[in-house]
Amino acid sequence: MLLLSKLKTTAILFLDIYKMKHKILELYSGIGGMHCAWKDSGLEGDIVAAIDINTVANEVYRENFPDTYLITKNIQSLTVSEINKLEVDTILMSPPCQPFTRNGKYLDDSDPRTNSFLYIISILKELVNIENILMENVKGFECSTVRKLFIDKLKECNFDYQEFLLCPSQIGVPNSRLRYYCLARRKSSKWHYKRKEEIISEPPFESTSLFPLRDILEKTVLEVYYLNDKVLKWGKVLDICYKDSKRSCCFTKAYSHYVDGTGSVFTEMSPEFVKNCYSEANKFDIGSDEYIAKLKELKLRFFTPKEVLAIMMFPKDYVIPDGTTMKQSYRLIGNSVNVKVITELLKVLFI
Repeated sequence: MLLLSKLKTTAILFLDIYKMKHKILELYSGIGGMHCAWKDSGLEGDIVAAIDINTVANEVYRENFPDTYLITKNIQSLTVSEINKLEVDTILMSPPCQPFTRNGKYLDDSDPRTNSFLYIISILKELVNIENILMENVKGFECSTVRKLFIDKLKECNFDYQEFLLCPSQIGVPNSRLRYYCLARRKSSKWHYKRKEEIISEPPFESTSLFPLRDILEKTVLEVYYLNDKVLKWGKVLDICYKDSKRSCCFTKAYSHYVDGTGSVFTEMSPEFVKNCYSEANKFDIGSDEYIAKLKELKLRFFTPKEVLAIMMFPKDYVIPDGTTMKQSYRLIGNSVNVKVITELLKVLFI
């Protein structure tokens, strides 16, 4: 009876936490991947304000979340007083990743693009209402000076935290996008997650089977998405996916602008046909007219922005406004987050 009573009390406590209505501040809001994850999580609460300096991203955000208070300004100009007046208890954020990447030359805290996040770190102690934080960044952040400053500040402000390195493919999403995540809660809050000192590389929640890419493909695709001669001459570096593929490479903001390491391409042809076609093409000089002509038989194309959004688990009703160029769309999506991973981590953070 005593055990039953304890279990009942714990269940009620979990339910109360789940129903708690939170007020969230979304920093570096971009196109609203964090917002989508919050809605998908089913947790009680609202994004009461979002802030980003990118005006194109904000147009997309406003199209999908017209009722959210959206601020277009530099985060460093957001004062402690302004944040405290919002009475938010949670911060969701994905600060600029370039300072922690190879292309960004690993400049770390010497890169001016870290200034806004360093500012948030510096004022965290004064944000009296903040109880919960979810932060996402690239793999590589975990080795940075900025990460040490962030973790030291969390400790100083009496937060418990847990760090993760997770990939969407670990939870049933056919895409490689390994990212750093940090969950943090004030020690005064009830957090029913057993914290580990090390960075965790296994998801702390159940996974599902990987779905095939055929599930997200558009039925009609415009000619503009098919690879032209300029791209096909780099055919040797293309990562090709098929209808039955249950994998794809990480899509970056340079997708369609560069082909090496920026994301996968697609063909309706079979893997056997592709293999034979490449075998024939390789009889010619790579990049030659004959080489390109042979690869044209594959009818290779880029994944459309709508398909990439689906791979990154944005909701089906999410839209990119008319007037947003193809290049802008890929840049914005490539800078966003995988919605599914964030959704599951939010449940870990709050339940």
